[in-house]
Amino acid sequence: QEQLAESGGGLVQPGESLRLSCAPSGFFAEYYAIGWFRQPPGKEREGVACISRRDGGTNYADSVKGRFAISRDNAMNMVFLEMNSLKPDDTAVYYCAARRFMGRCELWDYFYDSWGQGTQVTVSS
Repeated sequence: QEQLAESGGGLVQPGESLRLSCAPSGFFAEYYAIGWFRQPPGKEREGVACISRRDGGTNYADSVKGRFAISRDNAMNMVFLEMNSLKPDDTAVYYCAARRFMGRCELWDYFYDSWGQGTQVTVSS
């Protein structure tokens, strides 16, 4: 059974950094498209970043370009989301998601089949 577990969330001040981790179990991330999503309080879930299977190509939401970076460590079977220059608007529950797919990853949530339980990120002074 495919499962995902996020970790690394917490409370940080504006301008600080966090690294989120996504640990797949039951499958290898290198053979899947992996996406990071977030759901701010009272708002809909939105795509943040994704990494493709075939070439490791990445895609980012405009709101995080230049601040967030998604990466994959095949040896560890982990996917990371490095978040820098965090803003209060980045406060949300962050989820990772997966789909076994050869092509380019997408930032639409219905593209993905498996989801983690989420990790809370709060940016506040």
